[in-house]
Amino acid sequence: MKVVVVESPAKAKTINKYLGSDYHVIASYGHIRDLPRKDGSVRPDEDFAMSWETDPRAEKQIKAIAQAVRGADHLYLATDPDREGEAISWHIRNVLKERKMLEGLPVQRIVFNEITKSAVLDALANPRDLNDELVEAYLARRALDYLVGFTLSPVLWRKLPGSRSAGRVQSVALRLIAEREAEIEAFKAEEYWSVDVNLRTRERKSLSARLVQLDGVKLGKMDLPNQAAADAAVAALQDTTYQVLGVEKKRVRRNPAPPFTTSTLQQEASRKLRFGATRTMRIAQRLYEGIDIGGETVGLITYMRTDGVQMGQEAIGAIRGVIAGQAGDRYLPPKPRVYRTKAKNAQEAHEAIRPTDPARLPRDLAARLSDEDLKLYELIWKRAVASQMASAELDQTAVTIETAHRRAQVRATGSVVVFDGFLKLYVEDRDERASDDGDDNSRLLPPLAEGDALALQEINPEQHFTQPPPRYSEASLVRKMEELGIGRPSTYASIIQVLQDRDYVTLDNRRFVPGDR
Repeated sequence: MKVVVVESPAKAKTINKYLGSDYHVIASYGHIRDLPRKDGSVRPDEDFAMSWETDPRAEKQIKAIAQAVRGADHLYLATDPDREGEAISWHIRNVLKERKMLEGLPVQRIVFNEITKSAVLDALANPRDLNDELVEAYLARRALDYLVGFTLSPVLWRKLPGSRSAGRVQSVALRLIAEREAEIEAFKAEEYWSVDVNLRTRERKSLSARLVQLDGVKLGKMDLPNQAAADAAVAALQDTTYQVLGVEKKRVRRNPAPPFTTSTLQQEASRKLRFGATRTMRIAQRLYEGIDIGGETVGLITYMRTDGVQMGQEAIGAIRGVIAGQAGDRYLPPKPRVYRTKAKNAQEAHEAIRPTDPARLPRDLAARLSDEDLKLYELIWKRAVASQMASAELDQTAVTIETAHRRAQVRATGSVVVFDGFLKLYVEDRDERASDDGDDNSRLLPPLAEGDALALQEINPEQHFTQPPPRYSEASLVRKMEELGIGRPSTYASIIQVLQDRDYVTLDNRRFVPGDR
């Protein structure tokens, strides 16, 4: 009998079906031990020696695993394929070793990035030893978490009664939110004006253009500081005719975004689906562990804690096949797209988050998945498939128009999608919309040529005020933490949840506001 240990009972049940009666698959239910919350659990003066304590709630599972390995001829540790998974396997091995349950029993580590029969069998065919470097990285992180939290929390309790904890990552995340709030409170709005004109062609087509030059001087955003300046500009635009001075056209290509990492999935699910980071990861866990299809439980997505953007060649080939079948060869680039991780502290070489079988279309799963599960699966599927589609092509146009007396120039911009490419399937959202800058490349412009005469219809001066930086949303906070190398993709959701659970921050219109303490 061969014993396989995984974290969750759902995962154990699925893998048991794959492996049959020669294997006993059992769950550890996550971590089985941790550092006790008392002085001396980490001892820097003793080369950072650490004392571990078994979680009483885990004792039942430890006994079940110990019972399973009695008489077994092999133990495979199949916890998640990341640092935390490596740590859980290390703890299980060491606890069993301390209890003298492993004498003469081969112990090996297996990892798989998706819960499918082929992936699990491939992992069993390629076992390895525990990765000491990953374990040491976990130990260093856990020691730092303990030392920072154990040192700072008592100070916090004395200085700020009612505060519950400080932490290596949570305190930095809270600082980001508090510093942004201080920026907003210190911000002093400045007045400025813009002037737009509505013009009409001989064919009675309308277009809008913004004043960009007055009396030979180019105007920046803040160069009309008050109504008097705006009124003077309006006077220069009245009682005159307009003529097209020049038309600039250029063909631009937009490339698709790479498939999701943990961070980008949380950001995009927040923007598109309004899912919080914790909710997103909970749903992703269900999709990873899988659903019953044709009497067999199948994982729908690859492992959801990753900072990698690359995909395996087999997956890319399958996605290209789906694109050709669903959209046609026009939407396939000549060569597969290759993406490389840019995250500041990327550590793991896992694949991006993608569907395990791209041919499993979202609409085919509509009857099997809950509404929220289907929405997240569709988001992951579309992003992964779009990442291998052809570039979109757009014609961008900028038209410069001059008044007859040559005192003023106005500018209109617009674009036309010539070939939609990946935009046929997926458009990435943005968290903070660009401020009013006069350029709207989504506008369609009527056909124009140099020398065309235009008639003035209306002049629209508008008052604006500079805006403070926006408060962080979940999406923008996750992005900022990733940019600064704070935390890991697997911790973002839990850190954000801790800040809310401890009333350090509240959400106002889906933006974080620090509490008063």
